[in-house]
Amino acid sequence: MGNGEAIESYVPARLDRMPWSRWHWLIVISLGATWILDGLEVTLAGSLGGILTRRETLALTDTEIGASATFYLTGAVIGALLFGYGTDRFGRKRLFFITVAVYLIGTALSAFSWNFASYAFFRALTGAGIGGEYAAINSAIDELIPARVRGRVDLMINGSYWVGAALGSGATLLLLDPNRFPIWLGWRFAFGIGATLGLIVIFFRRWIPESPRWLMIHGRSAEAEKIVDEVERRIVSDPETLPRHDSPPTRIYTRTHTPWREIWNAVAHEHRHRSFLGFVLMLTQAFFYNAIFFTYALVLMRFYNVPESKVGGYLLPFALGNVLGPVVLGHFFDTIGRKQMIAATYGISGILLALTGWLFQAGLLNAETQTIAWTVIFFIASAAASSAYLTVSEIFPLEIRALAIAIFYAVGTLTGGVFAPLLFGWIIGTGSSGALFAGYLAAAFLMILGAIVELWIGVAAERRPLEHVAAPLSSRH
Repeated sequence: MGNGEAIESYVPARLDRMPWSRWHWLIVISLGATWILDGLEVTLAGSLGGILTRRETLALTDTEIGASATFYLTGAVIGALLFGYGTDRFGRKRLFFITVAVYLIGTALSAFSWNFASYAFFRALTGAGIGGEYAAINSAIDELIPARVRGRVDLMINGSYWVGAALGSGATLLLLDPNRFPIWLGWRFAFGIGATLGLIVIFFRRWIPESPRWLMIHGRSAEAEKIVDEVERRIVSDPETLPRHDSPPTRIYTRTHTPWREIWNAVAHEHRHRSFLGFVLMLTQAFFYNAIFFTYALVLMRFYNVPESKVGGYLLPFALGNVLGPVVLGHFFDTIGRKQMIAATYGISGILLALTGWLFQAGLLNAETQTIAWTVIFFIASAAASSAYLTVSEIFPLEIRALAIAIFYAVGTLTGGVFAPLLFGWIIGTGSSGALFAGYLAAAFLMILGAIVELWIGVAAERRPLEHVAAPLSSRH
């Protein structure tokens, strides 16, 4: 498609030189809220599972509860691919309004479900909105945040999923308490929380501009320059005082869209090693998370005799480790470097899980020490998992960034979200600590494999402009 006019632009260099400001915080909060919503949705639906089997709610069977989670995941995969392509074609801003609207409608309608079919459909719709959000938001954030802090910002935002998980588990304790709300009503209020948060997010997003990098490629460089001018004036009274940028201008040929042939060529041939890296990092972390996450309640109940009503309390330290990991370690992904930190967090997570699995198998843990062990593992593994999203969002060219994120998110979700639960559901059914230990070892082995692949073909993207990490497809004529 490289048949448009040639332009040279300093827009990327100007975005990267900006000092951190309130404007950047606005982007982080209003775009990053997506992960909080996803964490909230998944936790709410999980916590409501038991209640929805009751006669006075939807009277679902256990199989239907499991199927509704599959509908949510399927919706997320379809939404990611569909809206991911749309984000690259029609712009970041347009799509991050559409995706949050789809999410909002889906979660609000979930509150009004009347049977399994309606509930499953509304969950799929909610999932489609969340899946689309991942692509639209990750691409917008990477393109607006200065290169020198892109790593830590991305990690913190991806880790905020667990803030939503903690909110969700706290909210269900309140809303599902029959002394406060009748059983037929409390679960409907739970979905109302997600819709209310979605409305707040839409309100904040009005102030986020279109990605100037996207505008520049689509022949709208005057608009791109105008946005950057406005942001500079908001940050400093006199843009002349901003640090000089010594980067040469980015030279591109404008285009209206990127043909499928060129997308396929970029992902499957030109950036083949990077695609393999993305697949491995996404797949291994998704499997690792689900290995523990799908089994933790059953491990506590079956092996440590924790009563069902108390299991939620053990989730909070878990969530805290997940939130704090990227916050504390994120800085090092920009200073020490991507390859070193991604390989270290993947490798250490795997080793710690293998060690904990051995202690569990040997009967040396109780409910408290098991939870402490998991919290420590996830402090590190959360940074590793977030770095998988960071990697796929920065190592592909601008024109296919959102679609690339969507493809790898879909792969991670399908393997981690569909295959891992089936496997670990079967393991739990055996009730054998030996089988569970084997499952943990498999997850640990995969994480160590992820570390080895990162050391072999990882990309040193720290503090580098996106255009240097992957040259835009439109920079070639």
